[in-house]
Amino acid sequence: MLNTAKEVIEACDKDNIHIYDLVLQGETKALKMTEEEMKNKIREILEVMKGSSLETLEKSFETEYKMIDGFAKMMNDYQKDKDPLTSKFLVRAMAMAFSTSETNANMGTIAAAPTAGSSGIMPAALMAAKEKYGLDDEVLINGLLTSIGIGQIIGKYATFAGAEGGCQAECGSASAMAAAALVEMLGGSPEEALHAASITLINVMGLACDPIAGLVEYPCTFRNASGVMNSFISADMALAGIKSIVPFDEVCQAMGEVGHLLHESIRETGLGGLAGTKTGQEIRAKFLNIKED
Repeated sequence: MLNTAKEVIEACDKDNIHIYDLVLQGETKALKMTEEEMKNKIREILEVMKGSSLETLEKSFETEYKMIDGFAKMMNDYQKDKDPLTSKFLVRAMAMAFSTSETNANMGTIAAAPTAGSSGIMPAALMAAKEKYGLDDEVLINGLLTSIGIGQIIGKYATFAGAEGGCQAECGSASAMAAAALVEMLGGSPEEALHAASITLINVMGLACDPIAGLVEYPCTFRNASGVMNSFISADMALAGIKSIVPFDEVCQAMGEVGHLLHESIRETGLGGLAGTKTGQEIRAKFLNIKED
């Protein structure tokens, strides 16, 4: 993959191709696969994403600490029975994000894209768009390939680890990858996809990573649901012609720098932020079997 947004756009313009074409060329060469073999692997990932995004829409799991139980079903029921403030589409997408988070909490099969803590965002974005627009698997494969290219640039200049960069690095990265994927899936240009990814990261710059008891459940599940919303609004902005004056690679560099400035208590240590509240610490003590004096 190329190093900067400018290089990606120039390469795509030169050969009249998309980000997903660049990624497919690079990955098949690096992994010594044919294009069909690569796409078959991605189809397998898409099936996992589909399964996790639908897993708890009609049923509820019960977790030990009951921090995120039943959110997916509640949201899905809400959009069926009510007139949501946002829209039925967006509420169902959030329900899908909750579903993957709940599947993860119950040791189900998920695709960490890019991390387990942010694993609800990509499936919800892709599958909600599939339902809304009747997209076929080939379009979703192109979306996932696009997200890989965006992730490669993030990995080059920043991090996906909440312990190193906060939740901006996890849910922020997943949302940026999803936003770019959505733009390409809906016929946008590589430049628009990169603008969408930039806007998405800008929206959550500095977001703390403060999971209660160190479990990627609470508040992670809310950030998966809001992360899907972030990817949708950022994609819409880019498709409307709105641009980020700071190129995507520079936005990633800024995210990396901000991550290093975050205090260690809000970098996945389970000590600060919501994890540091009285309730958070009580759950942590129970989880670690710490007895009070």
